[in-house]
Amino acid sequence: MQTSSEPPKVAEKPKEPAKKAEKGHPSGDKRFKVLDMTMKRNQYRQDALIEILHKAQESFGFLEEDVLLYVARGLKLPLSKVYGVATFYHLFSLKPNGAHTCVVCLGTACYVKGSAEVLAELEKHTGIHQGETTEDGQVSIMTARCIGACGIAPAVVFDGTVAGKVSPSEAIQKVKPWLNNTP
Repeated sequence: MQTSSEPPKVAEKPKEPAKKAEKGHPSGDKRFKVLDMTMKRNQYRQDALIEILHKAQESFGFLEEDVLLYVARGLKLPLSKVYGVATFYHLFSLKPNGAHTCVVCLGTACYVKGSAEVLAELEKHTGIHQGETTEDGQVSIMTARCIGACGIAPAVVFDGTVAGKVSPSEAIQKVKPWLNNTP
């Protein structure tokens, strides 16, 4: 029993040296360092989200959940906001694309001029549907709400190059070498 008015002594834990916060991803993947540098260059501003997602996709090829979560934490944004931006813009992909990509515009002008028929023929010829990639990983077919090329409708983007007034047979001719693994 204590007789003095001093409070009881509690054993104190020895102080550990302060650890410096580690940057990067626990996996050690160096591509996350590229994201860190991009976020730092943009001063971790939330309004730089699109630019950072572009860099992430350039580095990883697509935006998997782990990458979206990393960006969300880095910019102090809810994952739902980052996911919403990534799914809104057709240039972002949440799954790996094939070696070649074909994006069919389904905007009003393109649709009226026959883009639905172009898409149907591409799906029939490749054996896949929009948003899918062939089993050999060679071709991905995607769609976009509008690519801003209404004057040359129907427009299709083949490996990043916009083609206008594309007929279903022209689209098939363009992807045929991709399916046969010839350049």
